[in-house]
Amino acid sequence: DYAIHWLKDTESLVDFVCYFTESYGDPLGMKASWESIVNFKDLAATERTTKLSENAQWFEDHSPVAPAYRKAKVKGVSAKVITVAMLGGDCYPSTPIGINLPNADWIRKEYGSKSVTIDNITYAYDMAAHGNGFNEEFVLRAEDRERMERYGKLADDLHTDLHECLGHGSGQLAPGVTRADLFGLYYLGDPKLVELGLIPSLDVAKAGYAKYILNGMMTQLARIEPGKNVEESHMRNRKLIAEWCYERGKADKVIELVKENGKTYAVVNDFGKLRDLFGQMLREVQRIKSEGDYEAGKALVEQYAVTVDPELHKEVRDRYYALDIEPYGG
Repeated sequence: DYAIHWLKDTESLVDFVCYFTESYGDPLGMKASWESIVNFKDLAATERTTKLSENAQWFEDHSPVAPAYRKAKVKGVSAKVITVAMLGGDCYPSTPIGINLPNADWIRKEYGSKSVTIDNITYAYDMAAHGNGFNEEFVLRAEDRERMERYGKLADDLHTDLHECLGHGSGQLAPGVTRADLFGLYYLGDPKLVELGLIPSLDVAKAGYAKYILNGMMTQLARIEPGKNVEESHMRNRKLIAEWCYERGKADKVIELVKENGKTYAVVNDFGKLRDLFGQMLREVQRIKSEGDYEAGKALVEQYAVTVDPELHKEVRDRYYALDIEPYGG
């Protein structure tokens, strides 16, 4: 009852989540932990998510997934950008940057879902990251650094918007983290975003793609203790997407691991082909979800998302911690 009432309220300027709601912390994905946020709507920034929501059917119809697995009618996808005023439970001190609820598939199917992008948190993260030496250490090419500096925040915000308010609402059957992220990545590079006035050029996508691949293949490893594998679902998702695209694009050097002065760099050489790979993977992951192909899903995760190269892991940690920055912000 709470979840249904909550997602039906799309008008209030002040809103809250206060519930046993997310199950990321449970290995079985069943037992939810308590979290709470109190927030108010950012009216100017919400115009961005409103444009996406209003065009949700266009994005669904033009998705690279098999037509049988697209929704004929996308309904109930509401989205807004918020300023968070209070955090509690699992939202504190390390906070989400976007939320899409409710989690119950039957409620999503019957009533839809509600998405929020938390702008003051992403703004704080962005401000805190300026001048910390991360890009100089891990981004090989000056042109990538310059694009990330100019468009990194916009790329991150739009990827979160696309992930939360369109990705989670798209496709037939159970929505999942990997699929929503792929949906966001695929459409971040679509000329439709320029047409809608959401981005000035596809340089925004290039900034987002370069950062995503770097994070998925390398820099998120700084969060993992030596000798451990990747366990957290969002980290597995990023590693799976980056590693799968790296392998599939290897012949064309779409993504390249470059060694320079004894340091490894993950470099995107062909952004157009990378977007095509995101589309191919989205099609396959949606097929796995829609058909309940457990074995194919398991094989994908075990091959690409879990195991860590110990040499690269050590190198990333050594370089990261030499910058004296923490892997998590709160």
